[in-house]
Amino acid sequence: MGIESTYEIHQNAYIKLILHASKHKTSAVNGVLLGRISGDSAVVEIVESVPLFHSQIGVLPPLEIALIMIEEYYCDKGLSIVGYFHANERFDDSELGSVAKNIADHIYKYFPQAAVLLLDNKKFETLSKEGKDRSPVMQLYTKDASRSWKLVGSDGSSRLKIKQPSANVILLDYISSGKWKDIIDFNDHLDDISKDWVNTELFN
Repeated sequence: MGIESTYEIHQNAYIKLILHASKHKTSAVNGVLLGRISGDSAVVEIVESVPLFHSQIGVLPPLEIALIMIEEYYCDKGLSIVGYFHANERFDDSELGSVAKNIADHIYKYFPQAAVLLLDNKKFETLSKEGKDRSPVMQLYTKDASRSWKLVGSDGSSRLKIKQPSANVILLDYISSGKWKDIIDFNDHLDDISKDWVNTELFN
């Protein structure tokens, strides 16, 4: 496989994904990661994220529509799809399921350094109670030599970093203030096209 990639996620991209999962706590949710390969070819910089769905997340037609729209919008900004985010429906489910793997496989075809980020519910719960951890509340999966998605290390923290160290502090503030209510995903946009799937105003 050569040099193993490391991943650096920007604060807003990170927070947006977790707010999406917080809004739909009883559903599986997913999203895509947008970014670029940094000056060092071993570093994938995750600059943006787009929340996708909170229901019927494996249904192909709306997923294909969403991916085309996302690619077209962010291509002009010099970003491409570099990975996939998933949060499981059940709190005690820490496995990367078949739907998540299938969508991630599609992204991998176009970007072989693709990452999959799976929300770590237990780590997120601990952060919500104690508020001390600065590491991502996500597990990192990448493809190994056998082309299978494998969890990187115990929690992936050595190869997944948040660009801004204070991201979790800001995340907790947004959750306590109810900002998660403002997040728009593609389910919302397809139901009402006036709703902004880019979430332009979310952090203003």
